[in-house]
Amino acid sequence: MKPIFFILSLIFFTGCGGTNNSEIEDNTAPFTNTPTAHTHTTEKKWYTPDTNTTWQWQLQGTLNTTYDVDLYDIDLFDTSKNQIQKLHQNGKKVICYFSAGTYENWRIDKDKFSTEMIGNTLDEWEGERWLDIRNQTIYTIMTDRLDLAKTKGCDGIEPDNIDGYQNNTGFNLDQEDQSKFNKFLSKEAHKRGLSIGLKNDLDQIIELEPLFDFAVNEQCYQYHECDRLKPFIKSKKPVFHVEYHDKYIHNTNQERDKMCNQTDILGFQTLVLPILLDDSFRYSCHQ
Repeated sequence: MKPIFFILSLIFFTGCGGTNNSEIEDNTAPFTNTPTAHTHTTEKKWYTPDTNTTWQWQLQGTLNTTYDVDLYDIDLFDTSKNQIQKLHQNGKKVICYFSAGTYENWRIDKDKFSTEMIGNTLDEWEGERWLDIRNQTIYTIMTDRLDLAKTKGCDGIEPDNIDGYQNNTGFNLDQEDQSKFNKFLSKEAHKRGLSIGLKNDLDQIIELEPLFDFAVNEQCYQYHECDRLKPFIKSKKPVFHVEYHDKYIHNTNQERDKMCNQTDILGFQTLVLPILLDDSFRYSCHQ
C-alpha cells in the first residue's frame, strides 16, 4: 500500500486493507487503448464529488459509520454489500479502495496472479509486491475488481499504487506503461458508472486529471508537493488529502494548525490519520 514512507517517528507498519475477504465475480471486459474517449463531457453518468465534499478514509478495523461526512472511502474486499447499502441509507457516497498496482497475498483473488506478474516487495508492507502492469492478464483481473465494485454498489473507486514506474518494482516500467494502465482504469470505471480518483502519481497529473474525478494524496504537505495538485482544484474536483506524521497528530509546535491553514487555502479536504487507516485517530482540518 502507498508509496515508500520514510517517517522515523512512525513505529507501526503493516499491509493495507485488512485480512477478511469477500466475493469476486468473473466478468471481464476487453481493453482498447482510447484514452481520450471520455474527456470532459457535458453529462457524466457517474457520481462526481465537488471540492466541498467531506470524507472519511478507513481501510482496517471495524468500520466506524458515525462520522458526519459526505463520503466514505473504504476497502472493496473487506466491506460487504450490506454495509455499503447502509452507508447509502445514511446519505453517504461510497468510494471503494483496492490496490491496482500491487499483489496482496491475503486477497481472495490472489491465485489469479501468476509468478511472472509479481515483482519486488514493497518496503515495510509485508505480503505486498509490485505487479507488472504491462501484462494483459492484470487488465482482466482489474476489470473483475471493477465489476465487483459495481455489484457491491460502490459509487466510485480508489485504485492504489498506480505510480509503480517511480518505484523499484523489479520491472522496467516507464511513464508510458503507467499512463496506459491508469487511463485504462479510468475508462473502464466510467464505463461501469463509477467515478475514479487519481492516487498520488503527481508527475502525470497534467495528463491524467481530465480523465479522473478527484485526487487522493498522501503527505504532499510533508514533502512540499501540494502545489502540483492544483489542476484538480482548478477543474473544481476535490483533493482528498492525508498527512500521517506524529507532529500533525500531536500538533507539535502548532505544526498541524499551520498545515491545515495552508491546505485550506489550497482548497483541499485534509485529514490527519494513522498510517494504518484503522480509525484509531482522526483529525479533520474542517471539523
